Amino acid sequence: MYDLAVMWDWIGFAVRWLHVITAMAWIGSSFYFIALDLGLNRNIQGPADGEEWQVHGGGFYHIQKYLVAPEAMPDHLTWFKWESYSTWLSGAALLMIVYWVGGELYLLDPSRADITLWQGILISAATIAVGWVLYDLLCKSKLGDHPTAMMLVLFAIIVAMSWGLNQVFTGRAALLHLGAFTATIMTANVFFIIMPNQRIVVADLKAGRTPDPKYGKIAKLRSTHNNYLTLPVIFLMLSNHYPLAFATEHAWIIAALVFLMGVTIRHFFNTMHARKGRPHWTWGVTALLFIAIMWLSTAPMGQSYEEAEARVLTPAETRLVQLASFDAAYDTVLSNCSMCHAREPVWQGLRWPPKGVVLETEADVARHAKLIYLQAGISHAMPPPNAFEMDGEARAAITAWYREASGS
Repeated sequence: MYDLAVMWDWIGFAVRWLHVITAMAWIGSSFYFIALDLGLNRNIQGPADGEEWQVHGGGFYHIQKYLVAPEAMPDHLTWFKWESYSTWLSGAALLMIVYWVGGELYLLDPSRADITLWQGILISAATIAVGWVLYDLLCKSKLGDHPTAMMLVLFAIIVAMSWGLNQVFTGRAALLHLGAFTATIMTANVFFIIMPNQRIVVADLKAGRTPDPKYGKIAKLRSTHNNYLTLPVIFLMLSNHYPLAFATEHAWIIAALVFLMGVTIRHFFNTMHARKGRPHWTWGVTALLFIAIMWLSTAPMGQSYEEAEARVLTPAETRLVQLASFDAAYDTVLSNCSMCHAREPVWQGLRWPPKGVVLETEADVARHAKLIYLQAGISHAMPPPNAFEMDGEARAAITAWYREASGS
């Protein structure tokens, strides 16, 4: 029987790879079209709303934009939608693989909320969906006519959601779900607003009617919102690799400040693309926000060692530590891993345990059994080779324990 842990890890890797590829395609096309629209020369007389000459890859491109639409429907029309849909679908699949199937490890934090895995999964799904509902209601309300005020209200909702998620989930899951919350808004904009509006315009052209310009304006506004939300989403999706971002008491504030950095960075580039100057002050503001984030990241993290030792083991953890092979595996982890993966690491230069993974108590080791098996049992990823050599006997002890637990 093939090792299910190995197979599942490779499936997760494949889905993550797909997610990164599709995200690159979506973000690339989104940023390109925003830059193109802002940089169009609108002083050239003609039927087009603006045009641009560009050179790339040894060729010259002559681009024209029609607002609301050209007089006749072209024979060939390229739609930009699958980049967005594929990114969301692959991201949702990855979230299910990592945070739902692996929820006991990555999603739930008993010290924050005493909930079951199924309750955590339901909260996870609900928080992702509620973002779009709230945002869409804002856009369609009277606030929709006042973009700045609307975005301030949306920012307040994001801050509240960031705080709420950090009261329920692990730090890494909280920031990841805030990113999914925001990414869902972006993809829903494409699916529910931008694409339907463009289809209405196309249908009018085919029927010989003059399209209503309001559909193009609404689609452009939602696309602009997506443009400003993109960079924070990228940060939040990467945050799970950096404990200083997700494993601090002020992680929810860090996440909120990241959204402000996204605004300042995009404001610079959007202003530059529109040929309205280069507001370099935005980089100063961005730097100050980042310094504030670095300062917040040094706040105390997690439980004390005494609190962790006193934590009652879950039934699954109890079963793992009662196995005959556990003692050898536990001694191996303590002697090879815990100097770095400790609440207060003793390895020089480390302030926090790598990836936020703590391996000191029996509960710690049982909780991270699969991760230990993959990283230090059947592979040589840990410990780092430049730290010290972990012999084959030690790795065999870990492998034997995990395979006894899984019955393989």
